[in-house]
Amino acid sequence: MSFSALPLRGVSWTAAFPVELPLSNRVRDRTPLVEVVMRLETLFYREGQGWSAPLPSAMDGVRTAVFAFGASSFAARPQQLLELRRAFPNSVVMGCSTAGEIVGDRVQDEGIVIAVARFEGVDLRAACVPIGRGEASFEAGTEVARRLARPDLRAMIVLSEGLEVNGSRLVDGMNSITPASVVVTGGLAADGDRFRATWVFDGEDLGARRVVVLGLYGDRLAVTHGSKGGWDIFGLERRVTRSDGNVLYELDGKPALRLYKDYLGERASGLPATALLFPLSMRTNGVDEKRLVRTVLSVDEATQSMTFAGDIPTGSLVQLMRANFDRLVQGASDAAAQARVSRAGTGDILSLAISCVGRRLVLGERTEEELEATVEALPKGAKQVGFYSYGEISPFASGSCDLHNQTMTLSTVAEA
Repeated sequence: MSFSALPLRGVSWTAAFPVELPLSNRVRDRTPLVEVVMRLETLFYREGQGWSAPLPSAMDGVRTAVFAFGASSFAARPQQLLELRRAFPNSVVMGCSTAGEIVGDRVQDEGIVIAVARFEGVDLRAACVPIGRGEASFEAGTEVARRLARPDLRAMIVLSEGLEVNGSRLVDGMNSITPASVVVTGGLAADGDRFRATWVFDGEDLGARRVVVLGLYGDRLAVTHGSKGGWDIFGLERRVTRSDGNVLYELDGKPALRLYKDYLGERASGLPATALLFPLSMRTNGVDEKRLVRTVLSVDEATQSMTFAGDIPTGSLVQLMRANFDRLVQGASDAAAQARVSRAGTGDILSLAISCVGRRLVLGERTEEELEATVEALPKGAKQVGFYSYGEISPFASGSCDLHNQTMTLSTVAEA
């Protein structure tokens, strides 16, 4: 299904004089201009405690976006999420399941966090389409991009199911339609460290195998982005000698899963979750300085293969990575600095933080250190919500978007 923002009724003003006032008269009129820009509220829900504050339903409108990130268990008890549609009947409402919900510099489990952003001069439109594996992911990307295409499109925020999708093909599909000048960010839904089922919320119901995307339009929109990792590369660099999309079969002519298990040792029994501790760094060739990170979603013992969140092209070079606690936290800070905006005017700033579940598993009790680092690096007064994901979507530095794994990715949204 898709959403379309209703047209805002225009207001016609009839001037008392059909000509512009002389400059001298305008200079004498020193009535200050009132700047009206985006307003933002963030809340969270905890079982047994309810919402941290009443839902701000007075902010409902065709230029209001409601983002909701919640535990995968809400698929079986969606009452609180459906309550958002009742509270915001005219707004764009969207969300997904998580491996932990981010609110400010804290992370919670088995709850919901929401951000309600009401714009004054930014138009909104959302689209939701089914998604599948392989080329079906590419087709979903092209379809959703076509539905949102408009000359004044400035940004898209993407929330996709996290297990069946080929994230690389999804972003390739969007990139094939969307100009590189449009900032595309977002992430893949998660299910903790269980990898069983994820959901995406389109404002009406929760479902798997779908992607929902918000388009933001107009020159008053101010969006920035940043994405950083902080992992250390180790071991031999190996060539991918057999793969099919995001399924890796052979490295240097040997079964990929067997080689991977040799590195994991006793941790191999915990696959696929333990693979989050040792992602792969990938580059297209020996001179390419652009490295993307890929994380395992599932393994197949029969074919000795591994399925990743994004493509592992045949001929590319991969290398194992491992955690460096201090560099992970610094990477989060660097991502926030990359996405930092100068506070202009009086409007609020929303920071959407999407970090990989693998980072949370590695950081453990130190997880909130990376969230504290992002908040410290953001402009004073910025409000942060987000989630731990199975993949992050953001431009590598600038231009078209990429699928990332094991990164902290931030997007700031404001109105100029």
